[in-house]
Parts: sequence; C-alpha cells; structure tokens
Amino acid sequence: MSELVTGEAVVLGLRTARLPSRALARLLDWAVYMLAFLILTLGLLLGLSDLEDAARQALTIVVLVFCTVLLPTLIETLSQGRSLGKLALGLRVVRADGGPIRFRHALVRGLVGVIDFGMLAMPAVVSSLCSAEGRRLGDIFGGTMVIRERLPQEARNQGAVPPVPPQVMHALGADLVALDLSAVPDGLWLSARQVLGRMQELDEPVAVALGDRLAGEMVQRTGWPVPAGLPPLVYLGAVLMERQRREWERASAAAYAVYTAQLAQQTRQAQAAAPTQTVPAQAVPGPPVRQLGYPQAPQQAPATPQVPQPLQAPQAAPAAPAAPAAPTAPVPLTKPAVADEAPAAGGGGFVPPA
Repeated sequence: MSELVTGEAVVLGLRTARLPSRALARLLDWAVYMLAFLILTLGLLLGLSDLEDAARQALTIVVLVFCTVLLPTLIETLSQGRSLGKLALGLRVVRADGGPIRFRHALVRGLVGVIDFGMLAMPAVVSSLCSAEGRRLGDIFGGTMVIRERLPQEARNQGAVPPVPPQVMHALGADLVALDLSAVPDGLWLSARQVLGRMQELDEPVAVALGDRLAGEMVQRTGWPVPAGLPPLVYLGAVLMERQRREWERASAAAYAVYTAQLAQQTRQAQAAAPTQTVPAQAVPGPPVRQLGYPQAPQQAPATPQVPQPLQAPQAAPAAPAAPAAPTAPVPLTKPAVADEAPAAGGGGFVPPA
C-alpha cells in the first residue's frame, strides 16, 4: 500500500503493484510487441525486395525502435496507462499523485525502459526490489507508479462500507432537506468526492480512517451529528448527494429563467415587427357554394348605392306670359336691277334679237 497526497491535501492509500504481477504484464506486452515487430519487418522486406543490405538493416532498426519505444508510448498514452498486459492483470500506470499519465510520462518510461530491460531486465528488477512502491527506473525518472486497479473478488466483497437498511436511509430524508450546507468549504466537498470515488482503490483501514476524519469535519461545519448505526462514509455520501440535488435544482431554475426571458424577448420582437393597424381587405364575391340537400337561395343583384342629391334652392313663382307680337308684312321678292339692261318692249318679257 502506498500513501499518496493529492493536490487537495488528501492522503490516499493505493494498492501498488509488486514485482511478480508487473513482470507477468511485461512479458505479455513484450510478446505482443515482438509479434508486431516480426509482422512489420516481414511485410516491409517482402514489399521492398529491391533494397540493399544496408537499407534493410536500417529499416529493421527503425521498426525495432518503433515497436519497443514508440508503440508502448502510444498505447499507454491513449489508454491512460493501461497496456495490454496491464489490462489483463488489472494494473494501471498513474502519476506519483495518483492522476492519469500524459504523453511525456509515457515517453520517459519508454526511453528509460531500454535501460531497464536491456541487460536481462536486471536494472528493473533491482530498482523494483529496492523501492517501497515497486517502481523501476522508468517510473522514478518519469514520476509514475503502477497500481492495482482491479481487486480480487474477495477484496471487493469486503468493502469499507457495510450495507445500510433502507429504513435508515429513508429516515435521513427530512434531516438532509433541513440541513444548512452554506458553511462547508469547497475543499471539503472535493476531498469527500475523491475519497468516495476511489473507494475501490483504497485499503479498508485507510478508507475507514479517511471517512472518520472527513465526517468529523463535516459535522463541525453542518452541526448535524452522524446518526447512530450509520457508517461515516455513508454519512458523507448522503450529505454529498443532498448538495448535488440542491445544485441541480438551482441550475434548473436558472436555466428556466433564461428560457422564459428569451421567450418573452422573442414575443416582444414579434409584436414590434407586426403592423400596428391592419386594414381589412375588401371582400371579393366568389362563386356561389351549393350545399347538398338544401335548396339554393336566389341570387340577388347587388343594390346600386344611391348617391345623395345636393340640396337645391327653392324655385321662384312662374312669370306672366308675354303679349303676342304684331304680325309683320311679307317683303316681296325683287329682281336685282342691272345697269346696262334696257327696258323690255311691249312688256312681254322677251328681248328682241339684235
């Protein structure tokens, strides 16, 4: 067991992996990497058969470096410290503070691993036996360690939290709702969440000790003592669930308020964009609709609108008829006189020949 101090000053007891399990995981990883080396080498040499001997040797060295350094680094980085052999045995590579490893940690482990496993793995064996946490040279230089992530079945059955009757949990509801959590600092919440989240990775004595200490601090902040018969870890879990429930309610209320404000704003914008006064369109008479089963009413021509006549002034009384005018004598028609015409002889009206 290794005691780790996190960034929040929480001491965690983790089950570190020892030499036998780590050696078996390394053998499985080595078998997979050698198989990948053989497949890649044969494929490249068969595909590039026209190469010279020096080029083939250089290509073989490149493939060997890739399979022994780069491939383990990529696998541990992408799987967060779980290679194939470690995944089969329930092991995991973590940082010295218990966090997940990054690319630089995996790269340092892969580069120093050439020295660790170069001389029949003697440097790795000696450093693991001399270290209290079973760390090899790659772990020491990279700031990592290997822990047991998956516990045996009997270890999982003997948990630090015994089963609690449902009646006891139901009776805690009223006390939790009325509990004042404003005096609990954020660091205490984070410590309780980390301890409860890593319960399967902690030894039972360490988990119980951490639960007692954090429960005592929680009692001082909230003023609610641990009920009789309730384990301290269950008490911490119940208080933490009540805080999460209140945060969820506040977040839901805030989201609903934002939604209603956005909806009201959209409504006001729609009303402002609409015209203030709508002029009804003139009704256009359409074709008559005939209803089945009822006689059709006769269509009447639309009445012509009567234009009101302007008011006229009253007419004066008719005047008396005028006296008839005196008849005038007809004027006789006369022939115009001609100057050079001689008077007719005998009055017969004929002119004698010349």
